[in-house]
Amino acid sequence: MKTSIARSRIRNAVVFFAQNTKACGKIKLFKLLYLLDFEHFRQTGKSVTGFDYEAWKFGPVPVSLMQEWEDLEEDLADTIEIVPERVIDYTRETVKVKPNVEFCDDDFTLRQTCIMQELAEKYRETLSPKMIDVTHVQNGAWDKIWANGLGAQQRIPYDLAIPDDANDKEYILESASESKGLSKALEPQAY
Repeated sequence: MKTSIARSRIRNAVVFFAQNTKACGKIKLFKLLYLLDFEHFRQTGKSVTGFDYEAWKFGPVPVSLMQEWEDLEEDLADTIEIVPERVIDYTRETVKVKPNVEFCDDDFTLRQTCIMQELAEKYRETLSPKMIDVTHVQNGAWDKIWANGLGAQQRIPYDLAIPDDANDKEYILESASESKGLSKALEPQAY
C-alpha cells in the first residue's frame, strides 16, 4: 500500500501530464511517469511515485498502475476518466481529467515539479509511438533489462538511470540505499 503522499504524487502527476500534454493516453502517460521517476532518481537517488517498473515489449510499465488501470482506486477514479478514442488503426485510452479537478503541487519538491514541466514541454505534442522510441533508447535502463526479450517482465532497477561514468554515481546510490533503509524502518511492524 502506498503512503498518502505517494498516492497524492501519483494522482497529481497523472493530472499534470493529462492537462499539459496532447494525446495523453495510457502508453504516453506510463512513459512520462517512467521518465519522471528515472530522471529524478538519476539526480537524487529517489523516485517520485515509488512505482516499480518492468520491461515489457513496448517499454517500461509501472506494474501497480497497470494492474489498477481497469478498475481505478477511488482517488484516481475521482480524478480522471479513461476515454477510448479511435486513432487510425488502434484505440487510445485517453486520460481525461474530470471537471473541477486541478493539479496540486503540495506534495512535490521544486525539483520534481521542474522535471514534470520539462517533460511536459518536451513531449507535449509527441504521440505514443515516438514515446516508445524515447524509452527504448539503446543502452538505456529498459534496453539493458529487456535484452531482446530475454528480460521480459523483469523489474528495471532504478540504479540503471545513473550512467556508469557519472561522477556522483556512488554518492547517489548511497543516498538511495539510506533512503530505502529509512522507509523500511518507518513501515508499520506486525506483532
